[in-house]
Amino acid sequence: MQKKFQEILHRYKVEVFHREHDKSSVGDFTKQCLHVTEDVLQQKYHFHFHKLPDANRAEIINMINNYVREAILPPVIEKLVERQLRLEQRLEAMLNMNREVLEALSEDRATSGAKH
Repeated sequence: MQKKFQEILHRYKVEVFHREHDKSSVGDFTKQCLHVTEDVLQQKYHFHFHKLPDANRAEIINMINNYVREAILPPVIEKLVERQLRLEQRLEAMLNMNREVLEALSEDRATSGAKH
């Protein structure tokens, strides 16, 4: 049984490695990251003032908002999306591993029950 568990764990590690390093997987992953990042950045968020600011202050706030939205936010969002998608892939691989472990346990129980 321990040998089966080692094989299952090895297959899990190989699957995760291939998902993260295969050229085709990396290309698909990058496209998916960019697509989700673009969707997030397309959403419009508005800042509402409690009091109406004067024109100079509103212009400065608008410049800061534009700079953050165009220069700072895209790489930050892309990194967060990449991390989230990697975790989702690892979770999917882990679910497959757990399913295999449970199948191995049920097979072992069935064979040990048949012996008695």
